[in-house]
Amino acid sequence: MPPLPPVTQALILVNVALFFLDELLGRALTFNMALWPLQSGGFMPWQVLTYAFLHGSLGHLFFNMLGLWMFGSELERIWGQRRYMEFLGASVLTAAATQLLISALVGWGNPTVGASGGLFGLLLAFGMMFPERTIMPLFPPIPMKAKVFVAVYGGLELFMGVTGTASGVAHFAHLGGMLGGWLMLRFWRGQPPFKSRRGSGRGRF
Repeated sequence: MPPLPPVTQALILVNVALFFLDELLGRALTFNMALWPLQSGGFMPWQVLTYAFLHGSLGHLFFNMLGLWMFGSELERIWGQRRYMEFLGASVLTAAATQLLISALVGWGNPTVGASGGLFGLLLAFGMMFPERTIMPLFPPIPMKAKVFVAVYGGLELFMGVTGTASGVAHFAHLGGMLGGWLMLRFWRGQPPFKSRRGSGRGRF
């Protein structure tokens, strides 16, 4: 097994460290760094990024870091550190924007934490770049093509978001992360709605 590439390794270490520090401080980090709805009075601009470094439970942290290791490692090796961070940043920001919009429309008042928006962006990219790759998800433990896995999980997120299933989970933020990832790939490839760019490295993305 190859070693973790540097950005993925750093992200896992930072997320783990901040989780336990937040526990130690009685969730003081969550109060300041979680993504609070615009109408809550607790929103601060930096939260559109910092929320992605916090997690609500050990299980939440574990599964997000597992996904980061599974999908992020290979993508970082292909893209390089800079593009990998650009991609994650775009996914995290679009996930935050989606969550803020839905929270304002529905009137939700709870904060959002977790790297899932960025992770769902990576998941979409993995499925687009390696559609025929067979992967074994934990839930359900059934081997499936990456393109099928992405479609199933995206469909489930949409269904659960619309129906309110599994309340307390930011399903629309996950979909927003996928949208950001899709847009970033199309930007790199020079595909609509973006203009074609010379030397875009189309074959790498």
